[in-house]
Amino acid sequence: MIRLERLAVVGVGLIGGSFALALRAAGLARRVVGAGRSPGNLELALRRGVIDAVAPDAAQAAQGADLVIVATPVAQVPEVFAGIAPVLGAHAVVTDAGSTKQDVVAAARAALGAKLSQFVPAHPIAGAEHSGAAAATADLFRGRRVVLTPLAETSPQALAQVEQAWEACGARLFRMAPRDHDAVFAAVSHLPHLLAYALVHDLAERSNAAQLFGYAASGFRDFTRIASSHPEMWRDICVANREALLAELDRYGARLAALRPMIERGDAAALERVFAAARAARERWLKGDFEP
Repeated sequence: MIRLERLAVVGVGLIGGSFALALRAAGLARRVVGAGRSPGNLELALRRGVIDAVAPDAAQAAQGADLVIVATPVAQVPEVFAGIAPVLGAHAVVTDAGSTKQDVVAAARAALGAKLSQFVPAHPIAGAEHSGAAAATADLFRGRRVVLTPLAETSPQALAQVEQAWEACGARLFRMAPRDHDAVFAAVSHLPHLLAYALVHDLAERSNAAQLFGYAASGFRDFTRIASSHPEMWRDICVANREALLAELDRYGARLAALRPMIERGDAAALERVFAAARAARERWLKGDFEP
């Protein structure tokens, strides 16, 4: 089992902070150094015991680290990789927590050079609508999926260390190719967030917004919960994965368009068939029938 003398967390938010807390709880991280853009968030992480020290930048956090996790919004990843590349030790391992993978892999190829073998791309499927060090918990990843997208260049030793780290967090590990990952999550994660944001924004812009929100109840709350997610993070995801997301948006638009004539002609039977099929699929998903 790995033992980390120094864990560097670049982006001490929900994911990065929870990763640090989980490894602390497992007794695997002796010292945790954090870096990020918000002094207030880093100070909170210190007070909560998420990190032991604050570094002024990613490079100084990564200096001497055994493991570096980059848990920033994905648009920041290229700059972070460029900053840490010169200081990475020969045995240091780098991973990330980005919700998109092709752009992150491209950034790693551009910045890490000969140290690319030390990089293991990862995506923990364990988000929440709240963000920052205040939201971090040691059990966030317990029983949750983490997708690894190792490269042909990734060393077996680096991969094993990252696998052990996530397993110590209680996660269930899966592997995918970066392109497949981005296609899948465009459909089941990125599109739902886009839809939730769009609906809330539409209602908020109407002249009777107060009336609409005043009567909104549990159905609206459940459907739009993820519209409380970090706007910057989801902005970056939508831009980074725009090709796959646009394809999913077109598919969804076509599905909505197919429902419109059913409603126009009052075709109750057709609508019920669609709703029943959707309900049955969701029930199967809740029972775990669609395990990968």
